[in-house]
Amino acid sequence: MNKIPLSVSIILAMLIGLTLGTLSGTVYTGVEELANAFVMLLQMTALPYIALSLIVGIGGLNPEKVTKTLKLSLFILITLLAIVLAFILLAPIAFPDWQSADFYSINTINTTPEFDIISLFIPTNPFYALANGLIPSVVLFSIFIGIGLMKVKAKKTTLSVLNGLNNAVVNVSNMVMRFAPIGIFCIALRAAATVDSSQLDGLQVYIVTAAVLVFLLSFIVLPAIVAIITPFSYRQILASSRQAMITAFATGSFFVVIPIIVEKAKQLIEQIPSAENGSKSVKADASNMPSIIVPICFSLPVGGKLLAILFALFAAWFSGSQVNSSDYLQLLVAGIPQLFGSTTIAIPSLLELFNVPGSLFDLFLVAENIIVGRLNALLSVIFSISLVLLIATSMLRKFTFKWRSFSGYLLLLPIISIVAFLALRFTFDAISYQYQGYEKFIERDFIVLDGKAKVLTEPDLSGKEDLINVGVLDRIKQRGFIRVGYFRDDLPYTFHNQKGKLVGFDIEIINLLADDLGVSIEFVRIFHKQAKKLLSSGYLDMTTGVPVTPKNMKEYTLTVPYSSQSMAFLVKEERRKEFNDWQSIFSRDDLIIGIPEIFHSENIVRRYFEKATVWEISTPRLFFREKYQHIDAMLFGAATASAWTLINPEYTVIVPKPARPEISMAFAINTSDNTFEIFMRNWIFMMKKNQNIDQLFHYWIAGKKPKSLLKKDNNQENSHDSKTN
Repeated sequence: MNKIPLSVSIILAMLIGLTLGTLSGTVYTGVEELANAFVMLLQMTALPYIALSLIVGIGGLNPEKVTKTLKLSLFILITLLAIVLAFILLAPIAFPDWQSADFYSINTINTTPEFDIISLFIPTNPFYALANGLIPSVVLFSIFIGIGLMKVKAKKTTLSVLNGLNNAVVNVSNMVMRFAPIGIFCIALRAAATVDSSQLDGLQVYIVTAAVLVFLLSFIVLPAIVAIITPFSYRQILASSRQAMITAFATGSFFVVIPIIVEKAKQLIEQIPSAENGSKSVKADASNMPSIIVPICFSLPVGGKLLAILFALFAAWFSGSQVNSSDYLQLLVAGIPQLFGSTTIAIPSLLELFNVPGSLFDLFLVAENIIVGRLNALLSVIFSISLVLLIATSMLRKFTFKWRSFSGYLLLLPIISIVAFLALRFTFDAISYQYQGYEKFIERDFIVLDGKAKVLTEPDLSGKEDLINVGVLDRIKQRGFIRVGYFRDDLPYTFHNQKGKLVGFDIEIINLLADDLGVSIEFVRIFHKQAKKLLSSGYLDMTTGVPVTPKNMKEYTLTVPYSSQSMAFLVKEERRKEFNDWQSIFSRDDLIIGIPEIFHSENIVRRYFEKATVWEISTPRLFFREKYQHIDAMLFGAATASAWTLINPEYTVIVPKPARPEISMAFAINTSDNTFEIFMRNWIFMMKKNQNIDQLFHYWIAGKKPKSLLKKDNNQENSHDSKTN
């Protein structure tokens, strides 16, 4: 009975793992540990293999032939890079015309870390680079050592020792790969069991387009190009890369399969007949190419790393930015150098090129973790194999142009590619897509505590308040409830959900406060101009949050801040580029800026908006009405602005650069009651310490439900009551 090939075993293990994980939705005991152990074992050999392969490969080259080989290698690399980029820039024809908006994200306001290519590549301490996995630094260090060794006259002994070590690493890698079916099974099961289908919302277009693009490049375009001009057949190319592609896709890592790629490529190159002149030395140099080229590819902005360019185009489309040919050129020139490092670091900078909200970085992370990271690794495998086979063939002067195959591919490849993307566009357009941002926002309910509350649509001043001169805490206790004023149109801090229930970030915090005080709540809807009088008179005990501005500090007694948000502009999608920089905004005299009254501060307006016209508006709702369309942008909190875009998705949130200090949010409380002020100070500190406020922030502001918070149900309350009785 013939033994099942390892690549087939890996495929079967991955399919079984995916099926079992999908059906069960459970990560069984030991699966997580085995999956992590397998990946760590693969990583164990990868970095030593990269360093040794580069030193041995470069050190064994003939110095006289290096310059010629380098020029030829760069030409082939640039050609393959251009082909892949051409397909990536072609892919956006698949994007349909959909409407979107998203919750507030901390990444909306994050400043982009500066890309320091010097520290990334130059290893001031090679041992530190090796210990911390700084791949570009390790690669450059190994290249220099290889170049230094190349010029050493008596280098055979050194190369022999290093080559022996490298072979030992290869043997260890082969030993690890024997356990690949078990490791891949665990990885696939874990991935299928833990994927959250809700995370796919808004990402279907990018994921499907990326999958089609990678399929075209990996299984049709790149293998076909190599098969046309080299002695290798299309079947040979895919057969030699199959094991590495499957493992890279399953693990989501190109790095861990570098030893496999190098050895498979060497085996293929050994099958090329030697040239007549200088056959032995040339053949030896060609055989060394995989050891040099493949590790270097890991650090270069090639292969799967280029999918970051596709995401930048997707993000621009998704956020409604207008992208033209000049933007494409800027994206390539400014974006590709960013990809020398990690794509996670590069993406925020790429998004900035199109003035895309930083919140879309969250979508990138979700897509990478679900499947795109695996597609990235798969494409990197076939790219590196294609590159090294073309370079080795050129060194051996064995290019063979197959006219019959070329004529077929020349006709079929462009047609297949364009038809594939147009078919995607047609499919996406055919889907009855409905914008769901508003529903996601308005359908939420409390997740920690649904307190007992009464809601008044306006203050009821008909009865006399006999407890005006009593301290707030005593008044609340004697009254049996805390009376809280909430402001109209204060999304997402206070709003009515689809059932008409008063909910929001501030409302649930006050639910917790009332529960700790042992009382119920009476919410009263008020205008901002009413708050000071109602608090001073003792009718209200406190209000929901207000920004900590000089104006509000003079008008109210405020608690310590419980949250904060950055200042942002709410503008129409097509005008986002006009509000990307604070300095350019302040210097313009043709702008009309609207500021809701709760955020309006005369000294801030006078200090910064010397030229622009500023309007104080009573509610953000006015900004969206036709009567107020002459207002160019509205300035207020980024979290609040993001909530309004969910209701009005044709608008977007822009936090201009450079990032400015956040504005704090605090509760306005009854005037001149030090006892209540101290209580609220300590209570807010306690809520922050136990992370209740942070978890509520993630739910109400960022739209993410924390798994650690569970809503109290009636059974728990009944159980508690029975124990009390």
